Amino acid sequence: MILKQIDNDLLEMAKQSDIDLKEVYDEIDNICLYNSNRILSAFIENRVSYSDFADINGYGNYDTGRDKLEKIFASVLGCEDALVRPHIMSGTNALYLAFSALLKHGDTMISLTGTPYDSLQEMIGLCGESSQSLKAHGVKYEQIDLVNNEFDAEKIVNRLKENNVKLVEIQRSRGYSDRESLCLAKIEEMISKIREVNKEVIIMVDNCYGELVETREPGHIGADIVVGSLMKNLGGGVAATGGYIAGRADLIQMVAERLTAPGIGKELGANFNLNNSFFKGLFMAPNAVKGALKTAVFSAYMLEKLGFNNVAPKYNDYRTDIIQTVELGTKDNLVKFTQGIQESSPVDSFVHVMPAPMPGYPFDEVMACGSFTQGSTIELSADAPVIEPYTLFMQGGLSLEYGKLSILLALTKIRQK
Repeated sequence: MILKQIDNDLLEMAKQSDIDLKEVYDEIDNICLYNSNRILSAFIENRVSYSDFADINGYGNYDTGRDKLEKIFASVLGCEDALVRPHIMSGTNALYLAFSALLKHGDTMISLTGTPYDSLQEMIGLCGESSQSLKAHGVKYEQIDLVNNEFDAEKIVNRLKENNVKLVEIQRSRGYSDRESLCLAKIEEMISKIREVNKEVIIMVDNCYGELVETREPGHIGADIVVGSLMKNLGGGVAATGGYIAGRADLIQMVAERLTAPGIGKELGANFNLNNSFFKGLFMAPNAVKGALKTAVFSAYMLEKLGFNNVAPKYNDYRTDIIQTVELGTKDNLVKFTQGIQESSPVDSFVHVMPAPMPGYPFDEVMACGSFTQGSTIELSADAPVIEPYTLFMQGGLSLEYGKLSILLALTKIRQK
């Protein structure tokens, strides 16, 4: 039994947390209710029917369920149209698909949030020698770094006044960096400033880890393209694969033709009998995000009370994604904590986690992810590059109760090391 393995002092701290965190939890509940209302309303308005879950094979002609699903995603994300497909296997895949469709030889793209996370760098051509990188296809890349976790608005505006940039990209979440994630209010202010000087540039937001954390999405504040994975928030812990790209209808048509073929676009694509899980995952997503947020808040609270100083966000900070980080100080702390998460996972609890190389990452990684869907990050997972200051990145947790058990066991292992 997990509870019997947990340090008694930690259990008492956890009981106190329920009192101390009540206001924080209440606000998360309010956001969940608001977003649940939006999603349920979209289901009703689009007249979802049991027949929409039918298995469509072959070319996927006349899949009314797929079409309704994409209309609902567009509505939830504040966009005109959406592409939601099992063929999009990850957030990275969704980003590459969108970039490849919208950027041609000679075009310039700019990252407005500095260096993107590791798995995107080879895609862009910042490292590696791939013949399929954006750089190899003649796309020019620039970046403008954040300054004290804020957009460098003056530099961005002056650059875009030159009117020779095709696309700007904003990474909402921190990725593997020590910067803060960006709230939608900051992104909205930056989009407004961009539109004052440049009406044509495509504004793209990498929305991974951020969906349903606030009451609005990037499409509601003027983003042209919004990209994410169904193995994160909007899959609700139910979708077993898939990704989405939402935005302006003309841009989504371009992305769809890149996915299938010119002249085909969104009209084809078998659903592999996944419509039901995609609909159900989206329906459950507000509650899954609520569980992930409460797990993150609980983790931050416990870590702060135990004296870990570099915990981000703090337990009572405003949140705009589901990621929680902490500097654990030593390699041993990092490995022990991650092992505790793995050992309290419902799947592969017997796996002994150790640092190891991982494709796409420059350092050895330690990773715990005993999830029902391989690699799902809306289910509780923890990973880190094994380098100083040994910062752990946690995300997910389908319920606070399961999240508590995992975090408490992980903290117990550090105390007992």
